[in-house]
Amino acid sequence: MSLNYQLIKSRASERVVQQYSKKDAILYALGVGAATENPLAPEDLQFVFERKCQLLPTFATVIAGDSRWMADPSYGLNLNLFLHGEQFLTIHRPLPTDGTVFGIESVDEIYDKGADKGAVMYLSRKIHDQESGELLATSGLSIFMRGHGGFGGTAEGQPVPYPMPTRRDRDDALDLVTRPEQAVIYRLSGDDNPLHIDPEVAHAVGFDRPILHGMCSYGVAGRAILKLRCGSDAGRLRKLNVRFANPVFPGETLRTEVWDVAPGKVAFRVKAVERDVIALNNGYAEFVG
Repeated sequence: MSLNYQLIKSRASERVVQQYSKKDAILYALGVGAATENPLAPEDLQFVFERKCQLLPTFATVIAGDSRWMADPSYGLNLNLFLHGEQFLTIHRPLPTDGTVFGIESVDEIYDKGADKGAVMYLSRKIHDQESGELLATSGLSIFMRGHGGFGGTAEGQPVPYPMPTRRDRDDALDLVTRPEQAVIYRLSGDDNPLHIDPEVAHAVGFDRPILHGMCSYGVAGRAILKLRCGSDAGRLRKLNVRFANPVFPGETLRTEVWDVAPGKVAFRVKAVERDVIALNNGYAEFVG
């Protein structure tokens, strides 16, 4: 069965309500490597100590969502052929350290690259405060869907990745470590794909050992941007967009390289240092103050 474009686009979005606590926020921070030293620096302690708790902005990407609808065979989607292409995040108002929110997800568009090239689906999830209804964050992503092209859609208008500066050296960089057990911790925030913990599954898809969640690397990049350009103040980050380029293995060091492009705006990329491989590319971030 081929991709059912009209059915997917006409799907009625349902509210996904989620209550979270400081413990959830701390677990997420641990999952993206915020406590790898002893004693902890104050800028890291604030994300893992309940008495001084700030919420990492990228926590918004793991709450109030539900992708189970994609497994409904009537949509004609084969999840085994999906690759996470890009991640987008806009913070409209800093999320509280604990509370109840609801998310409403929509399929923004599906671009048909052709029968031999696949398709790309863009989704977004708007996260609101449950009590006030205020819009707190918009989390979006693109999924490259192998084998789903040729359904009769258009390839016109697909967003292009943010261009990386090529004519000058980076303005700043920061190395942050991941631990061998990083993926085991990160998966407790909701992404329990066995690819990230089970060696047999990793071998079956061509890896010699489990790989780190792309969204864990994304969270590490978010921490780096906070440190490099936001004074480690979580309330200053407003936007964090990135394209996934190559897998990362737990235990590798991630180097976030930053180019200042305008006041409050940077381009960035992330390298897996030990292999000198670009893991995240075409990054773009905005911040205030």
